This record gives sequence, C-alpha cells and structure tokens, in this order.
Amino acid sequence: MIEEIIYIESDQTNPYYNLALEEYLLFNVKKKQCILYLWQNSNTVVIGRNQNCWKECSIDQLQANGGHLARRVSGGGAVFHDEGNLNFSFLVKQNDYSLDKQINVILLALQKLGLNAAKSGRNDLTIGGKKISGNAFYEKNERCLHHGTLMVNVDIRKVSQYLHVSNEKLQSNGVNSIRSRVANLVNFCEETLSVTSLKEKLVEAFGETYRLTPLKLGMEQIDHIDLQKSIDKFSSWEWIFGRKINFKYEISKRFAWGEVVFQFNVSSGKIVTVGVYSDAMNSDLIAAIPAVLKGCIFEKNNICAALSQVPAQNRDEKKIMRDIGQMIGAQEF
Repeated sequence: MIEEIIYIESDQTNPYYNLALEEYLLFNVKKKQCILYLWQNSNTVVIGRNQNCWKECSIDQLQANGGHLARRVSGGGAVFHDEGNLNFSFLVKQNDYSLDKQINVILLALQKLGLNAAKSGRNDLTIGGKKISGNAFYEKNERCLHHGTLMVNVDIRKVSQYLHVSNEKLQSNGVNSIRSRVANLVNFCEETLSVTSLKEKLVEAFGETYRLTPLKLGMEQIDHIDLQKSIDKFSSWEWIFGRKINFKYEISKRFAWGEVVFQFNVSSGKIVTVGVYSDAMNSDLIAAIPAVLKGCIFEKNNICAALSQVPAQNRDEKKIMRDIGQMIGAQEF
C-alpha cells in the first residue's frame, strides 16, 4: 500500500535530460512510494524502444529545424513533443502499481478543468473521439513506469510534418490522416488553459486519489553523477539510432496489440542480422527476438522453431508470439 507520494517537475526541456531523469527516478523509487514526474520537451520526436526511426520520422527535416530525435525505454508508437505538451510519469514498485489509480489521477485533473476525458483502446485518452493523451508502460527489476502525454496546445501541423504513419495503421483507426486523430485540450476548454494550471490540478488529483499529501522533490536532491550517466546513454547515437540494417527481406503485419516489422539480412541461406520493430507495449519481449534468430536458416520452420525460444511471461505475450509465428508461417520465402 502506498504510504508516501512524491512529485517532481523537470527544470529543463531537453529530451535526453528528461528521459534520463525519468530513468533515475524509476531506479530510485522506494517501497510504498509513488512518484509523479512532470516534464516537457522542446521540438522533439520520441519513438518507442523497438521502432525503426527512419521509418517513423522525417529525421532530416526534424534536425534541419533544430529538433531532437529521442528513444524511450517503453514500447508504443512515435509522438511529437513541444512546449504545448505536458508529459507525466508514474514511478512505483510493482507491488503497489495501479493503472486504474494512475489513470484516475489524469482524468480527475481534467475534470477539475471542466474536461470529461475517457480511456480509449489500449493506451489512449480521448475527448469527443479525439486523442488528447497517449500512454506507454515499462517494467524493470520490479519497478514500474507508466508515462504519457497531455496535449494542451501542441502545434498539430508538426505532428503531420515529422511523423510517418502507415496507411495500414491509419485504416485500423478508421481515419485518413494523423491530424484528424489528435486534438488539443484548449479546443475543449471554455476557460483559459495553460500547462501551469494543468500541473497544479494534476498534483491536486494525485493527492486526492491516493488520499495523501504530495511532497515535492527538488532537483537539488538528485544525484547528478548518476543522472549524467543516463543522459549520456539517451543522447548517444547507439541508443537513438542503433545500426541501420541493409535488409533484403521485410515482413510486416498489424495486429490488435500493435504492428510488427521484421527486416532480414540473409547470407548463404542464413540470417546474418535481423531488425524487429514494433509499437507493441511489451518492449522487452520484442527486444529479445533478434538474438534467437541470428544465424538461423532462412526457412519458415526454422524461424518458427527459433521464435519458440523467446520467453513469453504471460498470456498476452504468449498471444503475441503465437501471432508472430503464424505470420511467419504464412510467408512464401
């Protein structure tokens, strides 16, 4: 049971700093404690842990405009952040993790501003059918991260400008463009709404939901030596881009749990390298796939046999691996 709730606001808009601080808080959250972290990025595209950045984002255009490309630890899809967007993160030990309570904090804060939002699908919050928040999740060493966006007054034009969305993904959502899917909170608020006022209501809702007084964590209480190690990781070429595979064969399909793309580089009938990209929430599961396929004979039965070695921890992960196996089995190599 949660006995202490902490909130902290980032003092920067640098995505590598902010993602590093989030990771620092995740690894330092205590038992029976829940941390609410509020942060903003400036002109940034953030992709999911296993996504192909070249496919998801107009990198050259983003960088030409002084923007940043960043990769987070969680799964899910690509999002655009500017200072009209507020990011929230809940960091808590596994035993005290409660998605219902965490979502309630967000919904209650919006209600306080006269906004009636609802949870939609696997990871969105909507108002009037328009997406105003996307959520993603990560778990490591019995520590849980739930984070998401709140679009207060984002430049919607840049969402379309910088992000690529496949026709298949758009059709699965029943719409024709990125811009038609999303909307800003200011469009639904009769009174003036700011990021500052939203922060205040989130902290209020945090206390009311957990029936505790939120305590503020100051930046001076952060170990900046440990934080710098994470900043170095999140800003590194290796983390953001990895290694671009010159693939010769691609398989992709969209399922209810997300899209998955396999890019194979084959030599002498064996898989030399394979890139697996997905916006699935189960980021560790997807990340484990390439290792079992390297060196495998490029034949569907051998690939399916290798995929059976990927450890699926629960029913949802077993379904994902079963769907992937059926997708591979249906291919004509």
